[in-house]
Amino acid sequence: MSGARKIRILVVDDHPFLREGIVGAINSQSDMVLIGEASNGQEAIEQFRLHRPDVTLMDLQMPTMNGTDAIIAIRGEFPAARVVVLTAYKGDVQALRAFKAGAVGYLLKNMLRKELLDTIRIVDSGRRRIPPEIARELGEHVVDDELSEREIEVLKLISAGTSNKIIASQLSLAETTIKTHVQNILLKLDANDRTHAVTIAIKRGYIDLG
Repeated sequence: MSGARKIRILVVDDHPFLREGIVGAINSQSDMVLIGEASNGQEAIEQFRLHRPDVTLMDLQMPTMNGTDAIIAIRGEFPAARVVVLTAYKGDVQALRAFKAGAVGYLLKNMLRKELLDTIRIVDSGRRRIPPEIARELGEHVVDDELSEREIEVLKLISAGTSNKIIASQLSLAETTIKTHVQNILLKLDANDRTHAVTIAIKRGYIDLG
């Protein structure tokens, strides 16, 4: 068995305690080996270039460079890279962005204990791994109109309690333009009011208040 192929894994997360738990799980498996760790997207790119792992486990929310941008960069250089996203957020928007970036697996952090090792083996074999609850989230919103970058910008300012007048001033736009953006946001998110829109946007992953 000593000569059997091992799945070479890179772990990327900015929380050392979580990385430690994942590393411990990997090291307990006879068919896996840890070949690198990183705490942000930029380090992930450097570690990937250095080690060329079979599977990369990638957090989304990290300092310096987030996970989605790191996936785009890595897949740009290495199209065959197999990346599994690790996140605490169920939002369909983040999941969709990650898959568009090139992720082949998606795991909520509360699933790690039960599903991490099987997911690594699944994506290493060339298959995708999308948990049913994430697939449902994606399916529910597949026909929804996506918010534009400007609308997300306006929504972030709304979430901070900023009035239309101040938002208009900060973005150098007319207040009537901001009102139009707010109306479009409410319509696209099927929200009753500004507060409801912010709640929906956080749940779906359009904005992150962390």
